[in-house]
Amino acid sequence: MDPEAMEKPLQQPGDCWRFSVLYLCFYGFMAQIKPAESFITPYLLGPDKNFTREQVTNEITPVLSYAYMSVLVPIFLLTDYLRYKPVLILQSLSHVAIWLMLLFGTTVLQMQFMEFFYGITMAARVAYSSYIFTLVSPQSYQKVASYSRSSVLMGVFVSSVLGQLFVTLGDVPFYTLNYVSLGFVTFAFTLTLFLKRPKRTMFFNRRALEANGAIQSEADVTHATSVTLVNEKPKALRGWHWRETALVKMILELKNTVRSPRLKLWSLWWVFNSTGYYLVVYYVQILWDNISPSRENRGVYNGGVDAAATLLGAIASFSAGHVTLRWSLWAELVIFVITALQAGLLFLMNTTTNIWVCYVGFVLFRSSHQLLVPIAIFQIAASLTKELCALVFGINTFLATILKTIITVVIADKRGLGLHVNNQFYFYIGYFILLATVYLMRGLYVFGTYHREKKARSPQKEEAANLSVTEQDKTDGHAHIACSKA
Repeated sequence: MDPEAMEKPLQQPGDCWRFSVLYLCFYGFMAQIKPAESFITPYLLGPDKNFTREQVTNEITPVLSYAYMSVLVPIFLLTDYLRYKPVLILQSLSHVAIWLMLLFGTTVLQMQFMEFFYGITMAARVAYSSYIFTLVSPQSYQKVASYSRSSVLMGVFVSSVLGQLFVTLGDVPFYTLNYVSLGFVTFAFTLTLFLKRPKRTMFFNRRALEANGAIQSEADVTHATSVTLVNEKPKALRGWHWRETALVKMILELKNTVRSPRLKLWSLWWVFNSTGYYLVVYYVQILWDNISPSRENRGVYNGGVDAAATLLGAIASFSAGHVTLRWSLWAELVIFVITALQAGLLFLMNTTTNIWVCYVGFVLFRSSHQLLVPIAIFQIAASLTKELCALVFGINTFLATILKTIITVVIADKRGLGLHVNNQFYFYIGYFILLATVYLMRGLYVFGTYHREKKARSPQKEEAANLSVTEQDKTDGHAHIACSKA
């Protein structure tokens, strides 16, 4: 049967699916337009809210990690079970709640609730990134994924530039800028109300549709052999059993994939390096304010820095797609170089007294991380189906969130060590140095093993070549004797 013919039910008739993709990308762009987001920390520390640096560092900001961990798994499962749209609405409502709290909240507890809603919005990003795959056939996945990712990055860039222009050129107070952001997130909320709710999803809503022949699995089209659970032939409906759900089957299937060295390496990188990366992102605004305290909107260039970091990160991600390297040999050493560079940049950021040096260091830190993200995605996803890939990334993200929460409790929360922001960054420096050391040792081991095996193969090849020559000489000798007798 023609694969394209089998895939047609996945797409909406006519050009409707194109409009749906365009509308979703427009929503993804508008959902990122929050001009005040780059200036939340100076706003909280400024005269409008007048919180102390210790309250922001050790009481308010840590709640973000706790909230993210607590809602990540429920939202991941509800996203698929409820078919995306309700979770996107929840995300938009949470954005509205964030800016209502920022505008009208006055206590530490209210700001902690603001961080809780921030955790919901971060966990709900999975709904947007996976929703678009329900609109098109597998042949178009890569194309539409690039569209959705580009729309988000463009939204972040425009939002950061817009916020910096408001602050620098328009001399708009942070309080007024938060009202502007509230208007944008409210508009984004109205956009979610007109999103179509898809009939199929990756995990919970596959079985009934497959039984009716409504969809065809991706593995059947791409002839993937790594996972067989999604290309079973539709069977007649029978009593439901939890072991028959696609999610449970894929969890069991992970036993056969975790043995892959490539999958293990890049999953560990995702867990440990993204943990350090996001902790730096969470607390860097506090570090900037510590270097160059600002109680007004003058001399604050957080929006410009976020815009530059987003743009350079997008360029780095695009460039990574054109890197040709023997990753089985060089992966650990490349990761070592990037991780060591990040440790050096963090040291520079934490010891400098020049805010511009700190700004530049952060831009390079973020872009260096973004350079490896698409490489990690490709290396992890290369031998997996879309469904199993989503599950692996979900597990990696959850493990990173747990580690991030543990570190936050120990070093940042006032119930733990409650370290000053500079001391926290010294911890992050040591963390990245430790990771770089491990990657270097592993890379040297892999490199040494490769060359030992190469040297071991050389004598065998030479012996085989000599044996071949000897056999050829014997054959030629026998042929010469036969010719002489003749």
